[in-house]
Amino acid sequence: MHDPHSVMFITKRPEIEMVSGKGSWLVDNNGKHYLDFMQGWAVNCLGHANPGMIAALESQARKVINPSPAFYNSPMIELADLLTKHSCFDKVFFANSGAEANEGAIKLARKWGKLHKNSAFEIITFDHSFHGRTIATMSASGKPGWDTIYAPQVPGFPKADLNDLSSVEKLINENTVAVMLEPVQGEGGVIPATKEFMKALRQLTIDKGILLIVDEVQSGCGRTGKLFAHQLYDIEPDIMTLGKGIGGGVPLSALLCTDAVACFEPGDQGGTYNGNPLMTAVGVSVIEQLTAPGFMEEVQAKGEYLKEKLLELSEKHLLDGERGEGLLRALKLGRDIGPELVENARTNNPIGLLINSPRPNLLRFMPALNVSRDEIDQMISMLDNLITQAPK
Repeated sequence: MHDPHSVMFITKRPEIEMVSGKGSWLVDNNGKHYLDFMQGWAVNCLGHANPGMIAALESQARKVINPSPAFYNSPMIELADLLTKHSCFDKVFFANSGAEANEGAIKLARKWGKLHKNSAFEIITFDHSFHGRTIATMSASGKPGWDTIYAPQVPGFPKADLNDLSSVEKLINENTVAVMLEPVQGEGGVIPATKEFMKALRQLTIDKGILLIVDEVQSGCGRTGKLFAHQLYDIEPDIMTLGKGIGGGVPLSALLCTDAVACFEPGDQGGTYNGNPLMTAVGVSVIEQLTAPGFMEEVQAKGEYLKEKLLELSEKHLLDGERGEGLLRALKLGRDIGPELVENARTNNPIGLLINSPRPNLLRFMPALNVSRDEIDQMISMLDNLITQAPK
């Protein structure tokens, strides 16, 4: 392994290097294979080394990589058309990360408030939410402890409780311009909004004349069994953000909105690499594969299969059940053994397993959307053994 001393320390990493991958599998510098049920935190929606994505990268790299955001390019236009064709939105702005897309959504909502609501600027967000790691998106997030790390926070993000409409109503005032939420709180522990709450929230925002922003950075792009998670609730938001899965592993994100909200003027928004043809060409391949006939139905079916297997595992080991949507799911452990299971799963021999524990009492699963049932069975078998060996 190469000496990583020049890499800034921001998180504890094991002393291995990942060198290759294919589908649901990663291989490290020692030749060890890992069954990957994290997929870069729901990023690699089509797994590792997807042929369509590779072909798009190779083809576009030979044409033009970055002609400058001052010009249109064909993949940018094609991907924007694909996204609006399959959604309720009319306009798309491309960026490079989910946090950047969410930052753009905050700016767009505040600009709209300046123009249409007497400079209203407050955006109601939710406890345990996660919207990114910029100063503004950390301020918007409801992650415990984040209010002090880089204090002072950006003002204007009062926090409500997910699935509690009255907690939202209490926060609405003359300064409120929008409500922003994840349809499924990922980092918060894979907590879905209920259908009743989402429908009532959409009606509340309409009645109050404020915007509804859905952060689908983790839950979008097929992850929940629908192309976009808000489609589970039969609602149409005003603004949506996408990241992670939209690029299938390359840095790409998007901010989408309706014509009524698209109020940016020249100079309001930009970015050196935003909408570059290399990344958007990959995005075209990803969205075309996700919208291919039968693909979403298979994601739904495999999501139900994973749910059934997790419930069987929970019953066998007397755990607390599972929750989630589609192929974004969590196993509720009932005790704080998550980090230990993650470590033991990775170091398991001869084959490792990559899973995630956003909270000590649960595990999160974000496999490739084209994961096989056999791979789900293999993961469940490995996890069964690990839980059996864990301290009671």
